[in-house]
Amino acid sequence: MSISVRTDLAQEAYEMLTEAAEELSGIESHNETTEGIGIHRVLVKTDEAASRIGKPCGNYITVELPSLSLATGEEISAACRLISKELRRLLSLSPDKTVLVIGLGNRSITPDALGPEVVSQLLITRHLFSQLSEDATEHFRPVCAISPGVLGITGIETEEIVRGVVERVKPDCVLCIDALAARSMHRVGATVQLCDTGIAPGAGVGNRRHALNRETLGVPVIALGVPTVIDAATITADTLSLITKAMKKESGKDTPFLGVLSTMEPEDCAFLAKDALSSEIGNFIVTPKEVDLLIDKISKLVADSINHALFEDLSPDEITEFLS
Repeated sequence: MSISVRTDLAQEAYEMLTEAAEELSGIESHNETTEGIGIHRVLVKTDEAASRIGKPCGNYITVELPSLSLATGEEISAACRLISKELRRLLSLSPDKTVLVIGLGNRSITPDALGPEVVSQLLITRHLFSQLSEDATEHFRPVCAISPGVLGITGIETEEIVRGVVERVKPDCVLCIDALAARSMHRVGATVQLCDTGIAPGAGVGNRRHALNRETLGVPVIALGVPTVIDAATITADTLSLITKAMKKESGKDTPFLGVLSTMEPEDCAFLAKDALSSEIGNFIVTPKEVDLLIDKISKLVADSINHALFEDLSPDEITEFLS
Protein backbone atom coordinates (compact mmCIF):
# COMPACT_ATOMS: atom_id res chain seq x y z
CA MET A 1 0.00 0.00 0.00
CA SER A 2 1.11 3.59 -0.61
CA ILE A 3 -0.45 6.68 0.97
CA SER A 4 -3.20 8.00 -1.32
CA VAL A 5 -5.01 10.42 1.01
CA ARG A 6 -3.62 13.90 0.41
CA THR A 7 -1.23 15.06 3.13
CA ASP A 8 2.16 16.75 3.22
CA LEU A 9 2.83 15.68 6.81
CA ALA A 10 5.05 12.65 7.31
CA GLN A 11 3.56 12.12 10.77
CA GLU A 12 0.07 11.76 9.31
CA ALA A 13 1.32 9.42 6.58
CA TYR A 14 3.02 7.30 9.25
CA GLU A 15 -0.18 7.22 11.32
CA MET A 16 -2.18 6.03 8.30
CA LEU A 17 0.30 3.20 7.71
CA THR A 18 0.03 2.25 11.38
CA GLU A 19 -3.78 2.26 11.30
CA ALA A 20 -3.70 0.01 8.23
CA ALA A 21 -1.29 -2.37 10.04
CA GLU A 22 1.25 -1.89 7.25
CA GLU A 23 4.81 -3.19 7.42
CA LEU A 24 6.89 -0.36 8.93
CA SER A 25 10.43 -1.64 8.38
CA GLY A 26 12.72 1.15 7.22
CA ILE A 27 10.74 3.78 9.15
CA GLU A 28 11.47 4.92 12.69
CA SER A 29 9.11 7.07 14.75
CA HIS A 30 9.57 8.72 18.12
CA ASN A 31 7.30 11.04 20.12
CA GLU A 32 8.31 13.35 22.95
CA THR A 33 7.01 16.31 24.91
CA THR A 34 9.09 19.37 25.73
CA GLU A 35 7.75 22.37 27.64
CA GLY A 36 4.27 20.94 27.16
CA ILE A 37 4.61 20.84 23.36
CA GLY A 38 4.48 17.57 21.42
CA ILE A 39 7.28 16.74 19.01
CA HIS A 40 6.98 13.83 16.57
CA ARG A 41 9.98 12.49 14.69
CA VAL A 42 9.82 10.25 11.63
CA LEU A 43 12.96 8.89 9.97
CA VAL A 44 12.51 7.31 6.53
CA LYS A 45 15.59 5.13 5.97
CA THR A 46 15.07 3.10 2.79
CA ASP A 47 13.72 3.66 -0.72
CA GLU A 48 11.12 0.93 -0.17
CA ALA A 49 9.89 2.69 2.97
CA ALA A 50 9.86 6.02 1.11
CA SER A 51 7.63 4.47 -1.56
CA ARG A 52 5.18 3.17 1.07
CA ILE A 53 4.94 6.39 3.05
CA GLY A 54 5.06 8.67 0.00
CA LYS A 55 7.94 10.79 1.35
CA PRO A 56 11.64 10.91 0.35
CA CYS A 57 14.23 9.36 2.67
CA GLY A 58 15.21 11.73 5.45
CA ASN A 59 14.26 13.29 8.78
CA TYR A 60 10.82 14.78 9.46
CA ILE A 61 10.09 16.70 12.66
CA THR A 62 6.54 17.77 13.52
CA VAL A 63 5.98 20.35 16.26
CA GLU A 64 2.45 20.60 17.64
CA LEU A 65 1.58 24.27 18.17
CA PRO A 66 -0.59 25.67 20.96
CA SER A 67 -3.86 27.30 19.91
CA LEU A 68 -2.59 30.68 18.73
CA SER A 69 -5.88 32.37 19.58
CA LEU A 70 -5.73 31.15 23.20
CA ALA A 71 -2.00 30.66 23.85
CA THR A 72 -0.17 32.80 26.37
CA GLY A 73 2.94 34.72 25.45
CA GLU A 74 5.10 32.14 27.22
CA GLU A 75 3.48 29.25 25.31
CA ILE A 76 4.20 30.98 22.00
CA SER A 77 7.76 31.73 23.13
CA ALA A 78 8.22 28.06 24.06
CA ALA A 79 7.02 26.96 20.60
CA CYS A 80 9.39 29.47 19.01
CA ARG A 81 12.34 28.15 21.04
CA LEU A 82 11.60 24.55 20.10
CA ILE A 83 11.21 25.28 16.38
CA SER A 84 14.45 27.30 16.44
CA LYS A 85 16.29 24.49 18.18
CA GLU A 86 15.10 21.88 15.69
CA LEU A 87 15.91 24.17 12.76
CA ARG A 88 19.46 24.81 14.01
CA ARG A 89 19.94 21.06 14.35
CA LEU A 90 18.87 20.46 10.75
CA LEU A 91 20.89 23.37 9.37
CA SER A 92 24.04 22.39 11.29
CA LEU A 93 25.96 25.40 9.98
CA SER A 94 28.74 27.49 11.45
CA PRO A 95 27.84 31.19 12.03
CA ASP A 96 29.74 32.42 8.96
CA LYS A 97 27.82 30.27 6.44
CA THR A 98 25.26 31.83 4.08
CA VAL A 99 21.58 30.83 4.18
CA LEU A 100 19.16 31.56 1.33
CA VAL A 101 15.48 31.57 2.41
CA ILE A 102 12.83 30.86 -0.23
CA GLY A 103 9.28 32.02 0.49
CA LEU A 104 7.14 29.78 -1.70
CA GLY A 105 3.54 30.52 -2.55
CA ASN A 106 1.20 33.17 -3.94
CA ARG A 107 0.92 36.31 -1.79
CA SER A 108 -2.44 37.12 -3.44
CA ILE A 109 -4.08 33.91 -2.15
CA THR A 110 -4.23 34.04 1.65
CA PRO A 111 -3.84 30.34 2.52
CA ASP A 112 -0.88 30.16 0.11
CA ALA A 113 0.79 33.35 1.35
CA LEU A 114 2.76 31.87 4.26
CA GLY A 115 6.14 31.82 2.47
CA PRO A 116 6.09 35.45 1.23
CA GLU A 117 4.71 36.68 4.56
CA VAL A 118 7.50 34.95 6.50
CA VAL A 119 10.20 36.35 4.18
CA SER A 120 8.89 39.90 4.74
CA GLN A 121 9.59 39.51 8.49
CA LEU A 122 13.10 38.06 8.33
CA LEU A 123 16.34 39.78 9.32
CA ILE A 124 18.22 40.06 6.02
CA THR A 125 21.96 40.68 6.35
CA ARG A 126 23.95 39.43 3.35
CA HIS A 127 24.24 42.91 1.81
CA LEU A 128 25.72 44.30 5.04
CA PHE A 129 28.89 42.26 4.70
CA SER A 130 30.02 44.38 1.75
CA GLN A 131 29.09 47.65 3.47
CA LEU A 132 30.15 47.29 7.11
CA SER A 133 33.32 46.33 8.92
CA GLU A 134 33.98 42.85 10.24
CA ASP A 135 33.43 44.05 13.81
CA ALA A 136 30.01 45.44 12.92
CA THR A 137 28.87 42.11 11.49
CA GLU A 138 30.43 39.70 13.98
CA HIS A 139 27.07 38.70 15.51
CA PHE A 140 25.40 38.17 12.13
CA ARG A 141 25.47 35.49 9.49
CA PRO A 142 24.86 36.25 5.79
CA VAL A 143 21.13 35.72 5.18
CA CYS A 144 19.31 36.52 1.94
CA ALA A 145 15.77 35.75 0.80
CA ILE A 146 13.49 35.69 -2.21
CA SER A 147 9.78 35.10 -2.87
CA PRO A 148 9.76 33.76 -6.45
CA GLY A 149 5.99 33.75 -6.93
CA VAL A 150 4.18 31.01 -8.79
CA LEU A 151 4.30 29.68 -12.36
CA GLY A 152 0.88 31.10 -13.25
CA ILE A 153 2.09 34.65 -12.52
CA THR A 154 5.74 34.56 -13.58
CA GLY A 155 5.63 31.99 -16.40
CA ILE A 156 8.83 30.56 -14.93
CA GLU A 157 9.15 27.37 -12.92
CA THR A 158 10.02 28.09 -9.29
CA GLU A 159 12.89 25.61 -9.52
CA GLU A 160 14.37 27.55 -12.46
CA ILE A 161 14.28 30.84 -10.52
CA VAL A 162 15.71 29.34 -7.35
CA ARG A 163 18.41 27.41 -9.22
CA GLY A 164 19.50 30.63 -10.94
CA VAL A 165 19.72 32.48 -7.61
CA VAL A 166 21.61 29.60 -6.00
CA GLU A 167 24.14 29.53 -8.85
CA ARG A 168 24.73 33.26 -8.44
CA VAL A 169 24.64 33.63 -4.64
CA LYS A 170 26.23 30.27 -3.81
CA PRO A 171 24.58 29.77 -0.40
CA ASP A 172 25.71 27.00 1.94
CA CYS A 173 22.10 25.99 2.56
CA VAL A 174 18.61 26.76 1.25
CA LEU A 175 15.62 27.04 3.60
CA CYS A 176 12.20 26.75 1.90
CA ILE A 177 9.01 28.00 3.57
CA ASP A 178 5.65 26.84 2.23
CA ALA A 179 2.00 26.26 3.10
CA LEU A 180 1.07 22.57 3.27
CA ALA A 181 -2.02 20.36 3.13
CA ALA A 182 -3.07 18.23 6.11
CA ARG A 183 -5.03 15.01 6.46
CA SER A 184 -6.57 16.00 9.82
CA MET A 185 -8.63 19.12 10.42
CA HIS A 186 -7.02 19.41 13.86
CA ARG A 187 -3.57 19.99 12.34
CA VAL A 188 -4.51 22.91 10.08
CA GLY A 189 -2.69 25.93 11.45
CA ALA A 190 -1.59 23.90 14.46
CA THR A 191 1.50 22.07 13.22
CA VAL A 192 4.95 22.98 11.93
CA GLN A 193 6.86 20.36 9.92
CA LEU A 194 10.60 20.59 9.34
CA CYS A 195 12.55 18.19 7.13
CA ASP A 196 15.93 17.83 5.45
CA THR A 197 14.56 16.39 2.20
CA GLY A 198 13.61 19.58 0.39
CA ILE A 199 10.16 20.23 -1.01
CA ALA A 200 8.00 19.99 -4.15
CA PRO A 201 6.12 23.32 -4.49
CA GLY A 202 2.36 22.92 -4.93
CA ALA A 203 2.32 19.25 -3.94
CA GLY A 204 -0.21 19.81 -1.16
CA VAL A 205 -2.88 21.08 -3.53
CA GLY A 206 -2.21 18.56 -6.27
CA ASN A 207 -0.12 20.94 -8.38
CA ARG A 208 3.30 19.39 -7.85
CA ARG A 209 6.14 21.32 -9.50
CA HIS A 210 9.83 20.49 -9.91
CA ALA A 211 11.38 19.59 -6.56
CA LEU A 212 13.73 21.86 -4.64
CA ASN A 213 16.29 19.55 -3.02
CA ARG A 214 20.00 18.78 -2.89
CA GLU A 215 19.83 16.94 -6.22
CA THR A 216 18.31 19.90 -8.12
CA LEU A 217 20.09 22.77 -6.35
CA GLY A 218 23.42 21.22 -5.38
CA VAL A 219 23.25 22.35 -1.73
CA PRO A 220 21.38 21.05 1.35
CA VAL A 221 17.71 22.08 1.33
CA ILE A 222 15.69 22.33 4.55
CA ALA A 223 11.91 22.71 4.30
CA LEU A 224 9.62 24.27 6.89
CA GLY A 225 5.88 24.19 6.36
CA VAL A 226 2.56 24.72 8.09
CA PRO A 227 -0.69 23.10 6.88
CA THR A 228 -3.27 25.74 5.94
CA VAL A 229 -5.65 23.68 3.78
CA ILE A 230 -7.32 20.29 3.68
CA ASP A 231 -8.89 18.32 0.84
CA ALA A 232 -12.71 18.57 0.81
CA ALA A 233 -12.92 14.83 0.14
CA THR A 234 -10.97 14.18 3.34
CA ILE A 235 -13.39 16.30 5.37
CA THR A 236 -16.31 14.45 3.78
CA ALA A 237 -14.77 11.08 4.64
CA ASP A 238 -14.15 12.20 8.23
CA THR A 239 -17.75 13.40 8.47
CA LEU A 240 -19.05 10.03 7.28
CA SER A 241 -16.87 8.31 9.86
CA LEU A 242 -18.06 10.62 12.67
CA ILE A 243 -21.72 10.07 11.71
CA THR A 244 -21.18 6.30 11.69
CA LYS A 245 -19.55 6.33 15.13
CA ALA A 246 -22.25 8.63 16.58
CA MET A 247 -25.11 6.48 15.30
CA LYS A 248 -23.42 3.28 16.52
CA LYS A 249 -22.94 4.83 19.95
CA GLU A 250 -26.54 5.97 20.12
CA SER A 251 -28.13 2.72 18.95
CA GLY A 252 -25.51 0.31 20.22
CA LYS A 253 -25.45 -1.51 16.91
CA ASP A 254 -25.33 -1.05 13.15
CA THR A 255 -28.51 0.37 11.67
CA PRO A 256 -29.94 -0.18 8.18
CA PHE A 257 -29.06 3.42 7.39
CA LEU A 258 -25.36 2.75 7.97
CA GLY A 259 -25.26 -0.28 5.75
CA VAL A 260 -21.87 -0.78 4.15
CA LEU A 261 -20.49 2.41 5.74
CA SER A 262 -20.17 0.64 9.07
CA THR A 263 -17.75 -1.89 7.56
CA MET A 264 -15.57 0.49 5.58
CA GLU A 265 -12.03 1.42 6.53
CA PRO A 266 -11.15 5.16 6.74
CA GLU A 267 -9.17 5.05 3.50
CA ASP A 268 -12.07 3.33 1.71
CA CYS A 269 -14.35 6.15 2.92
CA ALA A 270 -11.82 8.65 1.57
CA PHE A 271 -11.81 6.92 -1.84
CA LEU A 272 -15.63 6.91 -1.90
CA ALA A 273 -15.86 10.59 -0.96
CA LYS A 274 -13.16 11.64 -3.41
CA ASP A 275 -14.77 9.75 -6.28
CA ALA A 276 -18.24 11.16 -5.52
CA LEU A 277 -17.07 14.75 -5.09
CA SER A 278 -14.73 14.82 -8.09
CA SER A 279 -17.45 13.57 -10.42
CA GLU A 280 -19.99 16.12 -9.16
CA ILE A 281 -18.11 19.28 -8.15
CA GLY A 282 -14.43 18.69 -8.95
CA ASN A 283 -11.49 18.92 -6.57
CA PHE A 284 -12.01 21.37 -3.74
CA ILE A 285 -9.43 22.53 -1.20
CA VAL A 286 -10.82 23.95 2.05
CA THR A 287 -9.31 26.45 4.48
CA PRO A 288 -10.61 27.94 7.77
CA LYS A 289 -12.72 31.10 7.53
CA GLU A 290 -10.27 32.95 9.80
CA VAL A 291 -7.32 32.04 7.55
CA ASP A 292 -6.17 35.69 7.25
CA LEU A 293 -5.71 35.93 11.02
CA LEU A 294 -4.15 32.47 11.05
CA ILE A 295 -1.55 33.42 8.43
CA ASP A 296 -0.71 36.63 10.32
CA LYS A 297 0.00 34.74 13.54
CA ILE A 298 1.68 31.70 12.01
CA SER A 299 3.93 33.78 9.77
CA LYS A 300 5.14 35.81 12.75
CA LEU A 301 5.81 32.68 14.80
CA VAL A 302 7.70 31.02 11.93
CA ALA A 303 9.68 34.20 11.12
CA ASP A 304 10.64 34.67 14.78
CA SER A 305 11.73 31.03 14.96
CA ILE A 306 13.91 31.36 11.85
CA ASN A 307 15.44 34.64 13.03
CA HIS A 308 16.34 33.12 16.40
CA ALA A 309 17.75 30.01 14.73
CA LEU A 310 19.94 31.95 12.29
CA PHE A 311 21.09 34.63 14.75
CA GLU A 312 21.67 32.66 17.92
CA ASP A 313 23.92 35.35 19.42
CA LEU A 314 21.18 37.99 19.25
CA SER A 315 18.40 38.28 21.81
CA PRO A 316 14.76 38.54 20.70
CA ASP A 317 14.77 42.23 21.65
CA GLU A 318 17.89 42.87 19.56
CA ILE A 319 16.36 41.12 16.55
CA THR A 320 13.20 43.18 16.94
CA GLU A 321 15.27 46.37 17.14
CA PHE A 322 17.16 45.52 13.94
CA LEU A 323 13.93 44.77 12.12
CA SER A 324 12.24 48.04 13.14
